[in-house]
Amino acid sequence: MDMVIIFQPLPLLLFIIVFITSAYFLLNHRRSSTTKNLPPGGSRWPIIGETLEFLHKTPENFIKHKIQKYSSQVFMTNILGEPTAVFSGPAANKFIISNEHKLVKAWSPPSQRKLFRMSNSPAPAPAPKQSTSPSRPTGFLRPESRYVGLFDFLANKHLRRCLEGKEEAKVYHLAKAFTLTLACNYFMGMEDVGRAEKMVGKFDDLAMGIHSLSLNFPGTIFYRANKAVGELRREIEAIIMEKSVKMGDGVVMEDFLSQLIAGNQSGRKYMPPAKIVDTIIGLLTASYSSAATVITFMVKYTGERPDVYQKILSEQSEIYSKRGSDDELGWDHIHKMKYTWAVACETMRLVPPLQGAFREVLTDFDFAGFTISKGCKIYWALNMPNKNPEYFKDPEKFDPSRFEEENNGGVKSHNIQPYTFIPFGGGPKMCSGKEYARLVILTFIHNFVNKFKWQVLFPNEKILSSLIMPTPEQGLPVFLQPL
Repeated sequence: MDMVIIFQPLPLLLFIIVFITSAYFLLNHRRSSTTKNLPPGGSRWPIIGETLEFLHKTPENFIKHKIQKYSSQVFMTNILGEPTAVFSGPAANKFIISNEHKLVKAWSPPSQRKLFRMSNSPAPAPAPKQSTSPSRPTGFLRPESRYVGLFDFLANKHLRRCLEGKEEAKVYHLAKAFTLTLACNYFMGMEDVGRAEKMVGKFDDLAMGIHSLSLNFPGTIFYRANKAVGELRREIEAIIMEKSVKMGDGVVMEDFLSQLIAGNQSGRKYMPPAKIVDTIIGLLTASYSSAATVITFMVKYTGERPDVYQKILSEQSEIYSKRGSDDELGWDHIHKMKYTWAVACETMRLVPPLQGAFREVLTDFDFAGFTISKGCKIYWALNMPNKNPEYFKDPEKFDPSRFEEENNGGVKSHNIQPYTFIPFGGGPKMCSGKEYARLVILTFIHNFVNKFKWQVLFPNEKILSSLIMPTPEQGLPVFLQPL
């Protein structure tokens, strides 16, 4: 229940605070605008700027309104306590991707920095090259072929455990439980499914607070997120203690968390314990919500389109028959799921699992005829072209054929204009978990479609949008018909 905060009337003090704050922002804006050609826009209110509109209208609607108002692919606003330039469109996508680490760098808003205890100080020196203990999960986010069978086994096990004998299911809850239990198994070696599933709600609260006003009192989104991350830290710390004892007794473990612990136990302390905890929490958060969102809406759109369902079923049935009942799923099978991945791409076009990303300007530069100043924050709305009819015909229509490969003179290509569809970003900061997410999504769909035909019970179910997780209001209930 939302908390209603009542302020006692202090008209004179309030007037002085508003006057001084407004004057400060106005003078600074005028001072900068006399020397620089700034993008159009404004901050609306002192300090909070347009944060409430940005969050509650949803970023997509907020940005559409501003683009129509200013007729510009870049405009200024003030969100999450920072003067921010909003970039959108293919030209903006290309500019950001081409200038990572040159003109812009990754930036996290205050809420995210506080929740993950991120320091503004320079990063520590990297571990020695001869080390076998990883300080980053890059390799684990690009799973080797030997893990395809594990993902397939866990997907099959999850569906049997959760859906056996049931006629109805809420797909969103099913998908979230799957992606989190799989991530806990893969990154931490956790085989206790019940223990992992108990953390789903806590990760939901944490994800919702990552991009929020960092107001830490009861009733706020950030308060719930901060409480959730505290509970998650205690749980991960307990897991680390348990694994440390087993490893000390000679038990061999190969998951990412175990390798971090082994690095510390061997005397090469590449991460303090608190940093290990926050790294694991960040990794689980990133690998959990996005894949669950794509799975959920793939099931929705496929269930509403019998023709799409039949094409996926045909592709997956052929793969299943060729692998045999006792043969593990492998990379060669994953590479044959071309139509299924086209459906996943069309799903991400219509319902991007992440609305945008933040950047910070390293030095003054010009874009679209405007000057963007050093230190300014950027909100990169990388998915705004997704529903633009200039780039996608009938943009509200679900049409996986957009992403099917065409054979043009012997050269296979997608009929998608450059920089109009980049759900995983691009360049040096392209999402390193792309292959991990692809494997999670495809192994789930492979097992789901080979087990069930389904009917979406509420096709017009409201979708609650946020910066992190688009959410079906009722959890996407479906009626299941076993095959």
